[in-house]
Amino acid sequence: MNRPFPFPAVLLAAALVGLLLPSGCGTARKARVVREQEMTASLQLPRQADYLPEWRGVAAPVRDTLRVTDLDGKEMILMKAVRDEASGEMVATETLDAAMVTARFRNIAERRGRIDLEFQVVVPPEMQDSRWQLRFHPDMFVLGDSLRLEDVVITGRDYRRAQLRGYQQYERFLARIIDDTLAFVDRRNLEIFIERNIPQVYALRSDTTFVSDELFESYFGVSEQEAIDHYTNKFRLRRNEWRKANRARMFARYVKVPIVSDGIRLDTVIRSDNGTFIYNYIQTLNTRPRLRKVDLVLSGEIYEQERRIYRVPPSDTLTFYISSVSAFVDGTERYKTTVISRNVEANTACNIDFHTGRADIDERLGGNAREIAFIKENLRNLLLNETYDLDSVTIAASASPEGSLAANNALTLRRSRSASDYFQRYIAFVRDSVQRSDGAFITVGDDLREGTVRGSGRARREIPFLSRPGGEDWASLDRLVAQDSLMSAEQKARYDALGLIADLDERERAMRAEPWYRHVLQTHYPRLRTVRFSFALTRRGMVKDTIHTTELDTVYMKGVQAIRDHDYQAALAFLAPYRDYNTAVAYVALDRNASAMEILDPMPRSATVNYMLAILYARQGDDQRAVQYYLDACRQERSFVSRGNLDPEIATLIRRYALNREREEDDWGDLSL
Repeated sequence: MNRPFPFPAVLLAAALVGLLLPSGCGTARKARVVREQEMTASLQLPRQADYLPEWRGVAAPVRDTLRVTDLDGKEMILMKAVRDEASGEMVATETLDAAMVTARFRNIAERRGRIDLEFQVVVPPEMQDSRWQLRFHPDMFVLGDSLRLEDVVITGRDYRRAQLRGYQQYERFLARIIDDTLAFVDRRNLEIFIERNIPQVYALRSDTTFVSDELFESYFGVSEQEAIDHYTNKFRLRRNEWRKANRARMFARYVKVPIVSDGIRLDTVIRSDNGTFIYNYIQTLNTRPRLRKVDLVLSGEIYEQERRIYRVPPSDTLTFYISSVSAFVDGTERYKTTVISRNVEANTACNIDFHTGRADIDERLGGNAREIAFIKENLRNLLLNETYDLDSVTIAASASPEGSLAANNALTLRRSRSASDYFQRYIAFVRDSVQRSDGAFITVGDDLREGTVRGSGRARREIPFLSRPGGEDWASLDRLVAQDSLMSAEQKARYDALGLIADLDERERAMRAEPWYRHVLQTHYPRLRTVRFSFALTRRGMVKDTIHTTELDTVYMKGVQAIRDHDYQAALAFLAPYRDYNTAVAYVALDRNASAMEILDPMPRSATVNYMLAILYARQGDDQRAVQYYLDACRQERSFVSRGNLDPEIATLIRRYALNREREEDDWGDLSL
């Protein structure tokens, strides 16, 4: 029987947790205070990883210094500094980091196409009570869409005890359900009935001999089932069936508020020394194009058993501003030079079966219908092509090696001519069909009696078909034998040895004596009887043999767009062969730092290159170079001063060394660091 909740496991978990807030007679008064003061839980930001370890008091003071150079090559010693109000000079200072983060926004970085939203759900002690369950709903707002994250559920001790009591009552109800229907049979009276009226059957009560229903009925005129039904307690049976049918209704009656785990991030029974409850929440989100920020709002309810006693007002909005290296992509269109030839050749082949020793084409033989349809489709497309004109078609048929070489050469020539005649007739048919579909223009004279008719189709040119003997296709046979998984290495070695015989007729005769010849004859020889087509094409309207043209590099631009769409793996698939700046951007986004550094390091030091190098050196833990490259980028492009706060690698340096404290000043040399 499937039970809705593993009751013993819940008791054990509750015992291990240790259970909960002390309950008291002031629950109603506390609920009234919560409603009157419109209390709410809040969202807050946890301390960032690059800060000093968090203590109950304050963190120890830290002094950080670096040596960097300005544009003139002058060395500067950088340290955390503030402007002295009395003297107006920048002086070193020590900052005590607070233990509580109260900011309502944070800059986070997208890496590998994903971001981690880390926040805390904070519940004040005034909203906690042993008889309550608090249900909080974090709502995320992204690009105009809203998404409800998994709930956070906080359960009081007495609330959980009431839930468990409901499960206990339901367990007792289930225990009264009897699955064995024979339990309702009055066995003693049934045995007395059988003993008095059918002693022969009663004598078998301890025997394993099978007694059929017909034998039972022959003694007393009633069936065994009828006898059992007669001695069955109908009232107890109906009551048991009612319990089975009403299990769901009784579960709802006893378990007012089921314990659930699906769709929630936390459901815990808490113990609190009248203190604040804080739950660290991390939500991973795949980024999207144009995603710049994510807003979070917390709402919820307070329940006392199944009754909602308070709707928690929405919290203040917590905002995450998302930085992505996709912002550094260079969208400049890239072009490539293409050489266009006036004359183009296209080739294809098909396997047309011929009757032994014959050259006429039979569409019903083997797979000819499929192969011929394939060639007809190619010819039709070439005839209707708006870019190229079909100048000529060269057809060469090949043969398998059985028979003499001279006979096979003659046979392949006849088969080539047969294919030429066949497809030349098809071209004439296609042209006539096109001309009929184009229609005709009729010019009528003023007297409405005389007129002229002219077609509107293309200019009709004869397309020559050139027939060539293909001979025996030994090259294809060599390839097929090498790829044959059914032939052993020794057999293939023997075939290769016979391949040294220069006389092809003698080679084929030697192969006939080999035990594997029959396999080659039946498996590979039919694939050698092919007809190859070469189509000579001329580009319309082109006079010169070749011209050079510049066209957009669509492959490269697909890679650029993939970076904008935050699909960095796809971007790298397009951009890896180019190994340029945008390739490095994709590498940086994927945290493939060594590959990105290899591309960026030799490049001219533009502002964006310097900034990207600052990120890479910060990831390597080289603060000296990271700060130097960041300052260089800011000197070249002032927008990087504010951009630095968006990337955690640079933001860490800014906090650690108090960079850009006076970024509004025009003179970079006076910029405090």
